[in-house]
Amino acid sequence: MTMNIKLARVDNRLLHGQIATVWTKTVQPNRILVVSDAVAQDQLRKVLITQAAPAEAKANVITLAKMAQIYQDARFDGFQPIILTETLPEMAALVAQGVDLTALGVNVGNLAYTAGKTMLTASVAVDDTDITAAEQLVAAGVDVYTQTVPTDRKQDFLKLVAKKGLS
Repeated sequence: MTMNIKLARVDNRLLHGQIATVWTKTVQPNRILVVSDAVAQDQLRKVLITQAAPAEAKANVITLAKMAQIYQDARFDGFQPIILTETLPEMAALVAQGVDLTALGVNVGNLAYTAGKTMLTASVAVDDTDITAAEQLVAAGVDVYTQTVPTDRKQDFLKLVAKKGLS
């Protein structure tokens, strides 16, 4: 058996109010795992993230390699986490390293606009790197969708990409 992941979400803001309140109440995790090599090396960001966690779900910041390792470790089978990454390539790397998200899919909640990106939704901007990562996830059998909050309808990520003429 492996851990029961409640939500796998890509959100460049990582752990913020929407996650700490709305998503945790909906999916009821017992842990929030922020998976990012960059954030794991940044002490200030780590402290801020762990302090933002709601009382019912302790937050940890770990590297991608550590996530792949603990996912396979029976000692962590009791974890029912929300997994957060800043980018789609990070989430694709987790799947490539053996984290199974086929039953769950990947929620793309927020990707901020920067130069060279195209807006797919009001909160999701993408470039070729994001699209390639989403295609890798879909090729691995993982549904990729956008959904800002649980009450929003899920929208197929690659269909939105195709509508914008980006695929």
